[in-house]
Amino acid sequence: MPTPIPPRRIAITGTGPTGIYTLRHLLGMGQPMAVTLLERGPQAGIGMPYSSEAASRAMLANIASIEIPPVVVPYLDWLRARSDVELARYGLGRGDLDDRLFTPRLLLGEYYRDQLLILVRDAVAAGHAITIREGTEVQDIKPTPAGLMLATDAGVVGPFDRAVLATGHQFPDADEATRSYFPSPWSGLIEAQVPACRVGVMGTSLSAIDAAMAVATQHGRFRRDGDDLVFDRDPQAEALRIVLMSRTGILPEADFYCPIPYQPLAVATGPALAACLSAPAPLDAAFDLIRAEIMQADPAYALRMGLGGLDADSFTDAYFAARAEADPFRWARRNLAEVERNRTERVTVAWRYALLRLHEAVEEIVPDLSDDDRARFDGGLKKVFVDNYAAVPPESIRRLLALRDAGILSLLTLGEDYDLTREGPDAVIDHPGGRDRFAVFIDARGQKALTSEDLPFPSLRRALLDQEQEIPEVAQDYSLLNAGDFTGRLCLAAIPYLMHDRPFVQGITACADIAQAIAGGMATGRRRRLVS
Repeated sequence: MPTPIPPRRIAITGTGPTGIYTLRHLLGMGQPMAVTLLERGPQAGIGMPYSSEAASRAMLANIASIEIPPVVVPYLDWLRARSDVELARYGLGRGDLDDRLFTPRLLLGEYYRDQLLILVRDAVAAGHAITIREGTEVQDIKPTPAGLMLATDAGVVGPFDRAVLATGHQFPDADEATRSYFPSPWSGLIEAQVPACRVGVMGTSLSAIDAAMAVATQHGRFRRDGDDLVFDRDPQAEALRIVLMSRTGILPEADFYCPIPYQPLAVATGPALAACLSAPAPLDAAFDLIRAEIMQADPAYALRMGLGGLDADSFTDAYFAARAEADPFRWARRNLAEVERNRTERVTVAWRYALLRLHEAVEEIVPDLSDDDRARFDGGLKKVFVDNYAAVPPESIRRLLALRDAGILSLLTLGEDYDLTREGPDAVIDHPGGRDRFAVFIDARGQKALTSEDLPFPSLRRALLDQEQEIPEVAQDYSLLNAGDFTGRLCLAAIPYLMHDRPFVQGITACADIAQAIAGGMATGRRRRLVS
């Protein structure tokens, strides 16, 4: 008889989307697996952004159902299998379900939890050994000759042949939160009772909109009035004022209709962009391709904004010029009407779609740009791409406008030079337009890129810093490189530590891509640097 193949011993720390997709792809390798899933929270499979600690029913996921990679069954099929009562809990009716639907984050968390449990059930039935440890915090990871050992608050677990860190978002300053100051929307805001007062929200992205919703829905409710959305403020909440603020004072646009999966680019292809790295001025060569792609996709837009006369540094100002000059809420109303009309008629705005596809292609060359070109990119083109791909659910814009119409919401332009200070419980912002004081302040600028110094695992942190890795070096399968005894044994799938070289690596589709690469590396054993 042939000798049985021993199972691969794998630890996955974190059971949000990245951890779940990693398990799914590992189980598809055709090898026996012994996988231990460790989850700090009380329930595995939900993920921080989709948990009741970090989201309310008013908060929408920034991804349409058609874009969510299936785990066991597609998300839309799973939604259609829910009862009318289950859907109604989230304000949904059966007629609302389609492949372009944006659903509450909490509902998406239920999907991932359910899919994980099915995945584990089927894996065990197929002969794999799967262990889920909930309420278990990994405190350190140590390499030994027998394998990696994980020190947890419940004892040591291991050894493992490989470990995957899929710990998701991390906000090192969360312990600074008070009842009036929240360094992120996930630092206790959902559980907090925010009084009807002047509330400042730093940022205008979906995270900031969600923070505003978390506060507003404590003091009133949204309702439909024909085709309009109206916010009814509670009588005792007359003092409630919510101020969104940013350097530019520009609101995000609503998510737009486009073909999915994406159509291939015609000019700025992967090989063409990669060749730009050998040019005397790589960023400028890449912009020539970006400009040509947009001009071919939408000649009228290119002519209207004078694209032919722009370069990598002037394009950003031209892109935002009309919005910067317009009243942001009037612009939002027009944009919302356009987006809804295009969705009904299935019309794609060509230049928007070109930018959406371009950001993923361009990201591949960003890590290899010189420091000067990288600074130019971060200060210019990156802002355009982020604005485009981070368009928010139309319902989020509709809610902003309802709060605006209720006299609750306003927008503050800070400019480039402002100071934020704390005066007792208040937050005070001095900016060129004056001084603003807020009884409650929420910093909702989103996840920042983290360094090796921020890693919460002492042995791993020390190993990377001993190798002078300020930023962890990873291979294409996300395994660590040049990391002493961790090399090739630990995969870093925690997005905050990948954002330096992959500035757009956020969202569920990125989680699924990372997971597939990790499983591919374990299956083949071949590893190359993620960055050349």
